[in-house]
Amino acid sequence: MPKRILQGVVTSDKNEQTITVLVERRFKHPLLQKTVRKSKKYRAHDPENKFKVGDVVRIEECAPISKTKRWTVVTEASA
Repeated sequence: MPKRILQGVVTSDKNEQTITVLVERRFKHPLLQKTVRKSKKYRAHDPENKFKVGDVVRIEECAPISKTKRWTVVTEASA
């Protein structure tokens, strides 16, 4: 099964080796046909602490690293 890769914006880098990434998805409402924006936060592993708030990054699914971390940073996304 392939690993999912998501793209989002770093909202927090206060923790050691961890960043919080806000991923937004857009879809059309099934009945109203209006575009809906939903967002979700993921905690991702950043071993070198090189990403800061506002950076656009790609994260990839991985084996659990801690209680809340199941994602790791792949690269900085080209915006």
